Amino acid sequence: MPLYITSATRAVITVEQLLTSRDARRARQQEWLSRDASTLISFTVLAPGSVKDSPLTRHIFNRGLRALRQLLEESGWEINRQRCVALPSGPEGLLAVSAPAERVKRALIDLEQASPLGRLWDFDVLTPQGTMLSRKDFGLPPRTCLLCQQEASVCARNRAHPVTDLLRQMDALLQKADAINHH
Repeated sequence: MPLYITSATRAVITVEQLLTSRDARRARQQEWLSRDASTLISFTVLAPGSVKDSPLTRHIFNRGLRALRQLLEESGWEINRQRCVALPSGPEGLLAVSAPAERVKRALIDLEQASPLGRLWDFDVLTPQGTMLSRKDFGLPPRTCLLCQQEASVCARNRAHPVTDLLRQMDALLQKADAINHH
């Protein structure tokens, strides 16, 4: 049983540390792919600002992990290997599954679109050969900003919105998801 991530570090992370963490994640992904010829799901939370590991991101991560496992079980896709880690760059999960990568990615896109929290989940799907599938591969547009209809990457690059407003919106999405689950 993989770990659900609990207490958070709340550490401020620099851009250099974030880039180093992304490189380390890519290396972990490649190491997993070299040991297991499965489709690989790499799961993180999209979080603005310099604090990536917080009670909010961990709660969102754990909700996403539960939704991911439920989807895999309902689809009959076997999890060959899984690991979740808590890092200063945020919670991260790796799951190797026995299923066609394209079907997994399409199902995860549908999951993201069906859940109030889906906009905050980042499910990367890699083929057994290491090719990362993207929304664009399925003819879908890039994600939109949490606060406006611009492309999220444009708003992030331009720092178009205060981090406090983005975090408030993340919390509102979590509250909405919690309210739906309690009905």
